[in-house]
Amino acid sequence: MAVLVALAFGAQGQLLYRIGGNGLKSPSYIVGTYHLAPASFADSIPGMRAALDAVEQVYGEVDMQSMTSAEGLEKAQKAQMLPEGVTLSSLLTAEQMDRLNAVMREVMGVDMNNEGVAAQMDKLSPAALSASLTMVMYMKNMPSFNPMNLLDGYFQQVAQQSGKLVGGFESVDFQVDVLYGTPLDKQVSDLMCMVDNFSDVTDMVDFITAAYFSQDLDLLEEMLEEEQEGACASDDADEDRLLGDRNVAWVRAMPAIMEQRSTLFAVGAGHLVGENGVLKMLEQKGYIVEGVKK
Repeated sequence: MAVLVALAFGAQGQLLYRIGGNGLKSPSYIVGTYHLAPASFADSIPGMRAALDAVEQVYGEVDMQSMTSAEGLEKAQKAQMLPEGVTLSSLLTAEQMDRLNAVMREVMGVDMNNEGVAAQMDKLSPAALSASLTMVMYMKNMPSFNPMNLLDGYFQQVAQQSGKLVGGFESVDFQVDVLYGTPLDKQVSDLMCMVDNFSDVTDMVDFITAAYFSQDLDLLEEMLEEEQEGACASDDADEDRLLGDRNVAWVRAMPAIMEQRSTLFAVGAGHLVGENGVLKMLEQKGYIVEGVKK
């Protein structure tokens, strides 16, 4: 695995693609993003600046301005909290809490036995806590990481600054449900799987991150497939909810969007790869999809 990742840094990668054909007057583009990548990484993607300048609008998974509005933040924060009267320590057994606390000490240096930590985190949903632990672990390994300046929102910010239109495939409510809407028992199961396989999970995050920064979608697809063979793999229903069903909905919407205005679509790179990925489905619809080299 480490050899594959090391080789990837020398590979000629591809994250930006031009979409033409099917009667489009002007080409559109699609770029794969990564939620842990800094905004500055956009400068490393060949052809990115020219594509941004050429299009009339930018589309993301969601309109980030809506997501970061007071109403959007309130919805996200509410979704990350457990129902009234429920806490993590009431959901987990004492033995599960011991295992969770061991990982929290490893990542954060403190655990739920600390009153201040418990006051902040015991009301978090298991899904929100899983996301928080992953983020803290990543920030620990990457001291320069700034969660307020990430690639996902960069393209929309540039479009707004240039007076271009911005849109999103999904509503804030939909995105929040995708992230935090699974049943509590499933969230607990996923959290404990992460806790019990924390070393493997963090290694896989590192591998996927390396594959993305190498701009190698083939390697990224391989890493995602390997993740699906791991102890904490998503089941088919989760895969459909997180990737498959959304890919189908986006590709269904894209023709009308591209016919109206030339567009840069900026979505998670995991949505681009594979037989059921957005790139392949666009080709099946008759579009010409070409990697942008410069």
